[in-house]
Amino acid sequence: MAPMISTKNQYNNNLFICNSSLVNEAEISSVAEAENKLIDSLIGIQGRGKSASTKQLNDVEQAVKVLEDFEGVPDPTSSSLIEGRWQLIFTTRPGTASPIQRTFVGVDFFSVFQEVSLRTNDPRVNNIVKFSDAIGELKVEAAASIKDGKRILFQFDRAAFSFKFLPFKVPYPVPFRLLGDEAKGWLDTTYLSQSGNLRISKGNKGTTFVLQKKSEPRQQLLSAIASGTEVEKAIDAFISLNRDKAKGEMELEEGEWEMIWSSQMETDSWIENAANGLMGKQIVTKDGQLKFVVNILPGIRFSMTGTFVKSGANTYDVTMDDAAIIGGIFGLPIQEMETKINLVLL
Repeated sequence: MAPMISTKNQYNNNLFICNSSLVNEAEISSVAEAENKLIDSLIGIQGRGKSASTKQLNDVEQAVKVLEDFEGVPDPTSSSLIEGRWQLIFTTRPGTASPIQRTFVGVDFFSVFQEVSLRTNDPRVNNIVKFSDAIGELKVEAAASIKDGKRILFQFDRAAFSFKFLPFKVPYPVPFRLLGDEAKGWLDTTYLSQSGNLRISKGNKGTTFVLQKKSEPRQQLLSAIASGTEVEKAIDAFISLNRDKAKGEMELEEGEWEMIWSSQMETDSWIENAANGLMGKQIVTKDGQLKFVVNILPGIRFSMTGTFVKSGANTYDVTMDDAAIIGGIFGLPIQEMETKINLVLL
């Protein structure tokens, strides 16, 4: 998992979230790392894949392939782990396939779920769009059967809206009985995690689905940052979880950290933002040095170097006072620029 750091500047009470990606992480040594790699590749993709760039799609496809090679739970349709309510977090074709996908899957405001219930007298796979707690949901139901260890056969047969403000259900206007084979399909589970928390499935129309039963606080935080909604609420949940797990003093970890969010508003001056660490990378070295680096143009960057000294259990005094514009081997010093930060690791 790529490490994260949450810090606070006590001088102005601003929060900063930095993310560190491990360089040259081509070799994934464990299933857990492979699962985290997939989740990380989905962060920032809007519309559950609808707005994904070619690079983002390639990263997701590569992460999916790695997990499929690990195989996961054998014969997933025979496992009780496949049962339950799954949240759709990514699909390769959000604008195609089933009616529920074409209409709602690409809208981030709605939550999309799949309920799998195979060990009953009436086995079913149901797709659900939850509009909100106050409005209600749409449920599209399908009768299901197990073909083999990976494949579920299904046929859509009924659907309805359940609105909180109405005492009855409103039928979904799709005549499933008249659709014939168009209402039928199959779903292969190509990966089911041993924890029963992550599932990759592929449908008969060539669509890949990534589903999750429960998202972790770290993922919730990165998703909140990507969407720009309820970020501080997600920060509080993330900090609370890690505070319960943390033992002893926290150390400022060596490495390259990318600034991904700050509660401090950026000013109109990019050089002031860069000097305050609100842009680009923060590089922490083990000899007590800290560097802010911002790429201005190809081959040209702003660099500001300083030192940090531990002043408490989880606090550091930081002084940044050596700034320059650098191009290749040449540097232009910037005089009389100094930033002082009291850094608190949260």
